[in-house]
Amino acid sequence: MSLVRCFVAVDVEDPAIVSKVAAVQQQLEAAGAKLKLVELENLHLTLRFIGEIPRELVERVMEALRGVEFAPFTVRFVGLGAFPNPRRPRVIWVGVEEGARELSELSEKVNSALAKLKLPKPDEEFTPHLTVARVKSGVGSLPRIIEEGRSLEFGSMLVDRIRLKKSTLTSRGPIYETLLEVRARGV
Repeated sequence: MSLVRCFVAVDVEDPAIVSKVAAVQQQLEAAGAKLKLVELENLHLTLRFIGEIPRELVERVMEALRGVEFAPFTVRFVGLGAFPNPRRPRVIWVGVEEGARELSELSEKVNSALAKLKLPKPDEEFTPHLTVARVKSGVGSLPRIIEEGRSLEFGSMLVDRIRLKKSTLTSRGPIYETLLEVRARGV
């Protein structure tokens, strides 16, 4: 049985936001830690990580997601942060200042649609964030860079579609493919 690794996301494609993320990634790279930067073409807000599911279930997931309705809204990206915390960063992210509530509601709608398929609920509570790097080892000057970037402005974008993405893991990083796009009402 072949499995498909997938997730539901909002892609971040605005060139101004992407270029600001690229500039921050350059700073992070020079920090003296071993990092895996998120490829700029892969920047996204994950609404729901589904994981590996049988190929037959993907069709049912797409059908369920087609029923998710939402109005377009704006998100504004502000500030750097890290999980679990800036002193011991494992994941470095850009925060969502405006639109966080709407993203949470959208994530909940996605989860409700998928619950009908008996997919297990996510382990962790949804926290809107844009992952820009994963720390493999060391920290170097990452805590200082994260602290200094707490109020960095990255810009705003309209969220008017969500996508079901297929993720193929490779040694050079994941390759994403859009399986389904669901547009907001009136788009």
